[in-house]
Amino acid sequence: MIENFISIYRRLLKDTNYTTHRYLYDRFHIKDRLTGLIGPRGTGKTTLLLQFIKEKMENKDECIYVSLDNIYFSRELLFDFVRVCYEEYGIRYFFLDEVHKYPTWSRELKNIYDSYPEVKVVFSGSSGMDLVMGTYDLSRRRTLFHLNGMSFREYLLFNGIFYTDPFPLEEILKYRGILEDGIASVNKLKGHFKDYLRYGFYPFFMEGKESYHRKLLRIVDKIIYEDIPHFYRLNTENLMSFRKILSFLSTIPPGELSKNSISKNIGIDVKTVKYYLNILKETGLVELVETGKKGGAMLRSREKIFLKNPNLYYAMGNALGKAVEIGTVREIFFVRMLKNAGINVFFSKVGDFETSGYFFEIGGRSKNKRQFKGKNINSFLVKDDILYGTKDEIPLYLFGFLY
Repeated sequence: MIENFISIYRRLLKDTNYTTHRYLYDRFHIKDRLTGLIGPRGTGKTTLLLQFIKEKMENKDECIYVSLDNIYFSRELLFDFVRVCYEEYGIRYFFLDEVHKYPTWSRELKNIYDSYPEVKVVFSGSSGMDLVMGTYDLSRRRTLFHLNGMSFREYLLFNGIFYTDPFPLEEILKYRGILEDGIASVNKLKGHFKDYLRYGFYPFFMEGKESYHRKLLRIVDKIIYEDIPHFYRLNTENLMSFRKILSFLSTIPPGELSKNSISKNIGIDVKTVKYYLNILKETGLVELVETGKKGGAMLRSREKIFLKNPNLYYAMGNALGKAVEIGTVREIFFVRMLKNAGINVFFSKVGDFETSGYFFEIGGRSKNKRQFKGKNINSFLVKDDILYGTKDEIPLYLFGFLY
């Protein structure tokens, strides 16, 4: 049976011919004995692992890639699989995909770690795995990498349209004009940006835009009906509430959303809404943007509640036959790009968002600075549908180059 896995691994490696890489690829390493790659479904974790083996592992015979959703692991122990591979085939590097599909993954990874000092294990799985990484004391033994969805910069790269390195936030704020000169001349840039907002967050856009939203909705259903009951031990009758919450979020501007309004419209109590929203956040479907206040003021404040990325709004809107609120799409794009770049962002009553002492108001071409009038703060208008900004105006698309 091991020969079959080796054959599958070799075939997958041979078929991995992508020349472009996700933003995390150059930072990803396996210096430690236990390395995790965590991220939402559909973000390209499998491809990254196979690219890493093909391009960076010198001896492919000492490696194996295997997905733990293979039926073999429903009747055989992962520990025994590693033991046989190590002792009989000389395999030292194990790339274990979909590890969350294997019920006792955490315990057996610890046993492998303790029993085979010469073995290195790389595992990948859903974002929700973060919640259980402390089980069996794995948290002290592993290095964890997070793979987020694609930036606008990556979308242009993967389409062969334009290449540039990422820009730090300070560079965008201080040298906007220089950056625009290099980017705004890209042919049909506005059109590419609109397409990205609809189709560009997940790498499988390369398989065709026509089926993109259907595939995305299938990912949503897999998260709700497979991942959530597995991680959180919820009964089947509770799962439909998650779809109802997502449908409601997709049609209401975030400024008008609260846990109470969700509770009234969905028909479940506020405490359950709060719990379900946290689950949807951890599994990569919802974003909760909090205020930057501290202490008691923070406890009294509300979050802004979004779907996790712009593509989800279009996919859900199409499924419901509802028009997408473009203002909401612009805001979650801004939030998502900053957060994926590792920048904390908070919602603000002075403008829409703040981060590191800067305040931002998000809008279209006609947006003005009325909300900032009389305030002595570092403030910027972030405008969609423009190619060039001014002293205190920044094109929205530039924030898609943060990572």
